[in-house]
Amino acid sequence: MHRLRTTVVRLWPLTAVQMAQSLSKPVPLAVKQGLRTSQPARHLNTPLASEPFLNGTSSNYVEEMYYTWLENPKSVHKIRCSGFPLPPSLVGMKVLCLSERSYTALRFEEFLQRKWSSEKRFGLEGCESLIPALKTIIDKSSQSGVESVIMGMPHRGRLNVLANVIRKELEQIFCQFDSKLEAADEGSGDVKYHLGMYHRRMNRVSDKYMTLSLVANPSHLEAVDPVVQGKTKAEQFYCGDTEGKRVMSILLHGDAAFAGQGIVYETFHLSDLPSYTTHGTVHVVVNNQIGFTTDPRVARSSPYPTDVARVVNAPIFHVNADNPEAVMYVCKVAAEWRNTFHKDVVVDLVCYRRNGHNEIDEPMFTQPLMYKRIKKQKGVLQKFVEKLIDEGVVTTQEYEEEVASYDKICEEAYTRSKDEKIVHIKHWLDSPWPGFFTLEGQPRSMTCPSTGISEQALSHIGNIAASVPVQDFAIHGGLSRILKGRANMVSQRVCDWALGEYMAFGSLLKEGIHVRLSGQDVERGTFSHRHHVLHDQNTDKRMCIPMNYISNDQAPYTVCNSSLSEYAVLGFELGFAMASPNALVLWEAQFGDFHNTAQCIIDQFISSGQTKWVRQNGIVLLLPHGMEGMGPEHSSARPERFLQMCNDDPDVFPKLSEDFAMHQLYDCNWIVVNCSTPANYFHVLRRQILLPFRKPLIVLTPKSLLRHPEVKSSFDDMLPGTHFRRLIPDNGHAATNPEKVKRLIFCTGKIYYDLTRERKNRGMEEAIAVVRIEQLSPFPFDLVKEEADHYPNADLVWCQEEHKNHGYYDYVKPRISTTIGHTRPVWYAGREAAAAPATGNKHTHKMELQYLLDTALN
Repeated sequence: MHRLRTTVVRLWPLTAVQMAQSLSKPVPLAVKQGLRTSQPARHLNTPLASEPFLNGTSSNYVEEMYYTWLENPKSVHKIRCSGFPLPPSLVGMKVLCLSERSYTALRFEEFLQRKWSSEKRFGLEGCESLIPALKTIIDKSSQSGVESVIMGMPHRGRLNVLANVIRKELEQIFCQFDSKLEAADEGSGDVKYHLGMYHRRMNRVSDKYMTLSLVANPSHLEAVDPVVQGKTKAEQFYCGDTEGKRVMSILLHGDAAFAGQGIVYETFHLSDLPSYTTHGTVHVVVNNQIGFTTDPRVARSSPYPTDVARVVNAPIFHVNADNPEAVMYVCKVAAEWRNTFHKDVVVDLVCYRRNGHNEIDEPMFTQPLMYKRIKKQKGVLQKFVEKLIDEGVVTTQEYEEEVASYDKICEEAYTRSKDEKIVHIKHWLDSPWPGFFTLEGQPRSMTCPSTGISEQALSHIGNIAASVPVQDFAIHGGLSRILKGRANMVSQRVCDWALGEYMAFGSLLKEGIHVRLSGQDVERGTFSHRHHVLHDQNTDKRMCIPMNYISNDQAPYTVCNSSLSEYAVLGFELGFAMASPNALVLWEAQFGDFHNTAQCIIDQFISSGQTKWVRQNGIVLLLPHGMEGMGPEHSSARPERFLQMCNDDPDVFPKLSEDFAMHQLYDCNWIVVNCSTPANYFHVLRRQILLPFRKPLIVLTPKSLLRHPEVKSSFDDMLPGTHFRRLIPDNGHAATNPEKVKRLIFCTGKIYYDLTRERKNRGMEEAIAVVRIEQLSPFPFDLVKEEADHYPNADLVWCQEEHKNHGYYDYVKPRISTTIGHTRPVWYAGREAAAAPATGNKHTHKMELQYLLDTALN
């Protein structure tokens, strides 16, 4: 009975008398002077499983509110009564529905179908009410004070949203269908239904300017969700919007992806975390009731595709998409909810897909009965227009004039699109950086200043790192020893890895650059080396971040432990880095190999984002890496995967010039480094901001080297005039007598210290030179050539601690060979090929290490 009553309440707009008569016969509802004197019969212990869209508590609450509203509508808050039966719609809303998710949406799709009937466009037919839905959310939000809306969506309906919501020029959309046009920009571009857009325009309802941004995304459904949230968080941060009143996000989903993709849950899970909340997102689900060719009964286990949103207790509105008035009303309520309570809300547009998965797909193969019904179904516009004409709201002539007017606009734009000779991908940029590039989108220079800083700055930041700048703050005894050790290093003018990082972050903050470090356990550091957040041992939740005490006019430092997620959190940080080039945004994996659960973000956004969407990004990935007997899972950060995706050609020796290194960085798709000294780590982090452009930076960070006695750098290596060193030559006896050197070993990272220790023990410092390649990509062809030429009589060896089919060997060998013109072979010294990244047996690990050292030095 309880489920029946709830369902009837949701579906029938009954009057109070009808509802009392039809549902309350067992226990009559008597009303005296506006007060209810008898409760309708209810079962309050209904199990959760029997209530697919409300749990027991909330359904009882809604039912209570409903009966209170029946007796006296004014006694219930307007937000609470918004889901109850509506009074007759006003003529103005009907006309607005028509002029908005209806005739422009349909006529746009019909125009594309007429002109390009054999092209994929992933049209919106069957859910045209999405357009008025989005406009309603945006208009209502603008009236509430929202100035910027960041959107993410899949491919279905994307062109329609770009045209009728974002207001992209129609000729720019139409010219994307011309296969003869050449791309004017660098890069490979992307298909039209993946592209994004950024536009600032006047909202005609609120008479306020709004910025609308649709984020570009790949075919990987829902992958863009955390990216949108990160970009939204960043814009809120930069404009001081601490409550989400000025910047908001809207995420569009398909029913199958919303239920099936785990990233949806991960993104919801971030929604109320202090350093990740965007203060409420409006989710709109285009519920086709099918996923490509898969029926819901085999696509999900929950009753509704939106049930995942219950994890954050988000209100979920299921609405018939063939009823534009109801859609607009529900979207108005959703926008009010978000802008009042600043929590997520979901609108489920129950619709259908008139065509197949795309326009050239045949759905009758797999859903014959469904599509027989769809073919008989009148379109939403046709049904709505017939209703308005019958009610006398509009005339047939008025409607036909509106349609003809929009068709004329499309035809004129189509004519203009024929004049386009080239495609400008940068016109589809979703995150422009005004003032950072020239008007043509080029760097303002091709030089990078010194990344060193003054002795005074090093000492000052070092002393901050060694202090507790808050009085009466009780720290852990072990931390006291760590801070004392930092103070000793500062007095000796040296720094270890953690202090070198502190110097980089602190100096950038002092220069007004925001630094944001995110990831699992980053506040302390997985290996207990960082300690950027101090905890009072006597007072709960009392914390201190010394990095925010460097100077009075510094930029804020954000360091935040994330949820136990890689996919969503890395996507979030990528989106945060999209918003501005003037911030150092870093994501650190707990262990380097954990990045593979975020592989989609790495492959589809970070590696290829610029070449597809002309969108630069300076995000930094810190990936702890090293073969130290910890087993197969906590050893390798899989550098081979990053190197495989680098875009430099191994078989072409580049033309050398004075600014060769800078042009290499500009042309690459990302930078991969394995620093062996704190100073070089310091420099590469500062270079990331001082470059006149932005590239993703992949840093393979150490574990045992964090406390290695030899891994310290002098302040002299970090003073003005110093730079990041792409390659560090041998600076011992071998370098002074190069003709006597019999073997030149190239390596990278931690293995250098194993090699030099073993070389010293064997007394081979004059016979063997060891050179560190710190920047693996772009490959330092020029510096490797100098080293090879410097040791003309030496065998060339690449040594690595990783297995042969892992690590760097397959990347560096052909490039070294190209560098020397294939005049000498490049030998391999390292572990043999294997399926797993590392052994789980300590004894085997030590034997493998000794074997590779013997191979390298014998």
